Amino acid sequence: MKYKAIFFDRDGTLTYSNPEKSKWRDEIIEAWSGKTLDLPYEKIMNRMGLASEGKTPWYKNFDDEREFFKRYYYHLLVGEGVTEDLGNRALLLFNELWCNNDKLLFPEVIEVLEYFKSSGYKMGVISDTSPSLEYTLQQLDIAKYFTSFTASSLVGASKPSPIIFNAALNAQGVTASESLYADDYFLEADGAREQGFTSFLIDRTGLNPDRKDEEWTITNLKKIIDYAENYK
Repeated sequence: MKYKAIFFDRDGTLTYSNPEKSKWRDEIIEAWSGKTLDLPYEKIMNRMGLASEGKTPWYKNFDDEREFFKRYYYHLLVGEGVTEDLGNRALLLFNELWCNNDKLLFPEVIEVLEYFKSSGYKMGVISDTSPSLEYTLQQLDIAKYFTSFTASSLVGASKPSPIIFNAALNAQGVTASESLYADDYFLEADGAREQGFTSFLIDRTGLNPDRKDEEWTITNLKKIIDYAENYK
């Protein structure tokens, strides 16, 4: 077998945000504030900056992350003009939104993971995310498929840095040339390919303007099964 391992990005590749959670968040904050909630990226990052309390990195472990997001929701409410019962309302947001059914699996994920697990592949996740990476996948009952969880917050580098890719490879004891990879962001998919991975850009819409290499662009993760079947 040419390949020994397969790695996946999490968000946008294995999972997507639960729209019902976002809808609930918007509606309850709007009810408390009396105005429409607008959450552009810049505002989110500003509130996260406040929640960091000047610390770099923002969190170093799972417990740090929990406390960080409690503060984030507090600052989010303050920024929206909410003044009543701030502590309890921020805690409600945290309990409902942080690692609580906030992510859902794309339809083909279980089938794909079962194939690579049963085929003897080592399997890992590489994600630009927080220390709760493994915990979020446990909640979705797919952590059992993986033996490495490489989070940028713990490695100290984000994709497409070679540092995070090498950390994932070292965790599995494989080389990039022995590994498959899938990501929904072209810079990260291309970055993995530059490191020697056989790397796929997952574009489920088929409309991604950044797709540059049709050979390595797929619309469904099951396409990687078709590719792997040729290298048994």
